Amino acid sequence: MTIALSIAGLFACGAAPAFSQSSAPNDAQIAGIVVTANTVDIDAGKLAEKMSGNKEVKAFAKQMVTDHTGVNKQATALVKKLKVTPEDSDTSKSLKEGGDANMAKLKGLKGKEFDSAYIAHEVTYHQAVIDALDKTLIPNAKNAELKATLEKVRPAFVAHLEHAKHLQSSMK
Repeated sequence: MTIALSIAGLFACGAAPAFSQSSAPNDAQIAGIVVTANTVDIDAGKLAEKMSGNKEVKAFAKQMVTDHTGVNKQATALVKKLKVTPEDSDTSKSLKEGGDANMAKLKGLKGKEFDSAYIAHEVTYHQAVIDALDKTLIPNAKNAELKATLEKVRPAFVAHLEHAKHLQSSMK
């Protein structure tokens, strides 16, 4: 599978991810985290497609929009099939707030500063996704199909992380 299931969100100004759920998330909350995080990354990718002057950054942003839009469609289909309604949680609310703050920060930047901030954020973001998959989301998913989907997409996160790191090093 070449698309990534985004389960960590964007965080404001490079702050730590918002996985501060007071208890382990249930499947409905995991679904809510997935949908929220994908939406947040789609929004940032669309902004980068518009604002970046770097063709490699634009291509990366387009890939993030395409991948995360596809995953949101898959996630929606899976939750309907499983009869799970995505549920808000402290984590999903925090992801939305962090995404909004990141968008505000990025909108204030131009040129190389924008590109650098966007890509640095994507590196942090994808590392957090991998950590969240391994430590929180996969271990707490009760439904076998949901858990299998999370496990199946993990390699795509690694690929996105490596791509973002490559872009980051080429921009220095």
